[in-house]
Amino acid sequence: MRTKPLPIIMALVVASTLAVGGLAGAATRAKTTVTIQSPGGGEYRGYVSSPKPKLCAKNRKVLLYKQTGTEQDRSVDEKMGSDTTSLQGDRYQWNTGQTGEYGRFYAFAVRTPDCKPAFSDTIKTKAP
Repeated sequence: MRTKPLPIIMALVVASTLAVGGLAGAATRAKTTVTIQSPGGGEYRGYVSSPKPKLCAKNRKVLLYKQTGTEQDRSVDEKMGSDTTSLQGDRYQWNTGQTGEYGRFYAFAVRTPDCKPAFSDTIKTKAP
């Protein structure tokens, strides 16, 4: 007895449509940029920006990491603090305040359902 391939083909079409639809949703997340600077004294701050600022920069969670190796790696780097952005003038700023820590640091803007995650450059600070 020969099986009819139509149900198998239909199942494959439905599965591939769902897979592509899931990828398309991820691709539509808005781009995000996060910066970092240190004005001194172990303080770290920066800005989050996006083409969709009210969706992706406003109230965005930012994590501060101390880089332990030659490259950024959140699985081994030490989380030193976090903040949620707030409007300062016309930009959304994060600020961890005085950490008392020095070394190589970077910021990470956490992914949201509508916005891509973002890493800042790594900066190096020295104790006074």
